[in-house]
Amino acid sequence: MVRIQKHYLIILTLLCCFGCDQISKRVAKQSLEKSPPISYLGETFRLQYAENSGAFLSLGSSLSKTARTWLFTIFSGGLLAALFIYIFYNRSLDRSHVFALSLILGGGFSNLFDRIVNDGKVIDFMNMGVGPIRTGIFNWADVVIMVGMGLIILYNFVGDNPDNPESIPASKTD
Repeated sequence: MVRIQKHYLIILTLLCCFGCDQISKRVAKQSLEKSPPISYLGETFRLQYAENSGAFLSLGSSLSKTARTWLFTIFSGGLLAALFIYIFYNRSLDRSHVFALSLILGGGFSNLFDRIVNDGKVIDFMNMGVGPIRTGIFNWADVVIMVGMGLIILYNFVGDNPDNPESIPASKTD
């Protein structure tokens, strides 16, 4: 991939992920914070305002504020910076991997931004489930991160499959 195109792909993906997530959180805060949950499709999809001081599924929310700051803001910020450098400077990444890793970076950066401006909390507002089986409350950044992770798994699974002719390097097909 041409380096300039790669950098544009990274920056465009980051801006779209960050912008969409922050706008959706602002709308959720304004319209859901002081209202009861709003359900769609017979409780399958629910909009419900929550502030999460932990990580995924509120893991770590019972830690002290200092521990949460170090773990969820400083440490995760360092990991996001390392991921940015890796994506930006690694010349061997193809476009699909750059896009998938940029999704993870964009979602992570938006949640990190939330923690910085919201006293260590991330705004969540979506919940899905059937009957008593429900997901945790999540946000658009979480969806983007999961899509990026799913794409990485898919690309690597397809790429490592010896039965897939597209996964065989060109030098082995000659």
